[in-house]
Amino acid sequence: MRRLWNLASLLTRKRPPVGSTPADVVHSENKWRLLRYRRKEPARYETPVLLVPSLINRHYVLDLLPDKSFVEWLVARGHDVYCIDWGTPSDEDRYLSFDDVCDRYLGRALHKTGKAHVLGYCMGGTLATIHASVHPERFASLVALAAPVRFSEAGVLGVWTQSPAFEPRAMVDALGNVPWQLLQSSFHMLRPTMNLAKMVALVDRAYDDEFLDGFLALETWGSDNVSFPGECWRTWVEDLYRGDALARGTFALSGRPARLEGVTCPLLVVTFEHDAIVPKASATDLSERAGSRDKHALHLPGGHVGAVVSRGASKKLWPALADFWAARDAARPAAKAATTTAPPAKRRARASGGTRPGR
Repeated sequence: MRRLWNLASLLTRKRPPVGSTPADVVHSENKWRLLRYRRKEPARYETPVLLVPSLINRHYVLDLLPDKSFVEWLVARGHDVYCIDWGTPSDEDRYLSFDDVCDRYLGRALHKTGKAHVLGYCMGGTLATIHASVHPERFASLVALAAPVRFSEAGVLGVWTQSPAFEPRAMVDALGNVPWQLLQSSFHMLRPTMNLAKMVALVDRAYDDEFLDGFLALETWGSDNVSFPGECWRTWVEDLYRGDALARGTFALSGRPARLEGVTCPLLVVTFEHDAIVPKASATDLSERAGSRDKHALHLPGGHVGAVVSRGASKKLWPALADFWAARDAARPAAKAATTTAPPAKRRARASGGTRPGR
């Protein structure tokens, strides 16, 4: 009866409170914002954590639900946590370049945070890796979470981009920004039965309110995609997917060589066994070729999204990431923390761009 009631009330069920950890906007420019999550007590660690999500997905996948939020969990562990919200591009962003996003925008975020532990997820991991290869002095460490670097091993997505009938320049000339509907449909085609499988799981476990809230939160995020700035997307497809320039050592960021060997900070590369978007072979070149002396690889079960936001992630992945940062950081003495950490009101007064009172 519980299952039937929950299924019947889906349309009127209260939407899950996604992305609800309180944060302040400490920098904003064009469409993107830098969020700093509020703390009730001073941070335990000297070095902040900067989260860099994919350019075409909303940042709140890392802050999905109260009590199921990686961000909330990190804050509770004593970290000073920042996250980039890339925002929603408009028609005027059609000429926004890869250098604008990967060099200037990410560079300004790191200027605000100071030297940071950077976690880049999916495309965000590729952006962070490229930036770290050119500006290693800005990184206390790098976690590349399901991040492609060798695009010749990018699975089905890589095969599709090699088709002679696929013309990125013509698409950008015709459309400007690449529509999110097109991007989303390509991911759905990777697993044509995915929606059917999700519906079966929904019916099977609809009696479980906790499962249902998590399911709806993930579906909210999965349907809340954004378009890809046209010129940036052209570089992403032509130079990285088609040219495999990063793995070949021929990619450049703002005119400077961007090679995997240039990544010299402490490094953790995380891959997942059933990741259809970023296969292991597409990501592990970084751990093999980076110039870091302190570098590690972690391979876990699960898929591209589920392994990051599931209950299992809170038991395996999240502690592994926190332990990686803690082992490479200094605990902040209580007295020093009290004098070097401004109270929330003063931090908000210095912030540019306003506040976000809990969304």
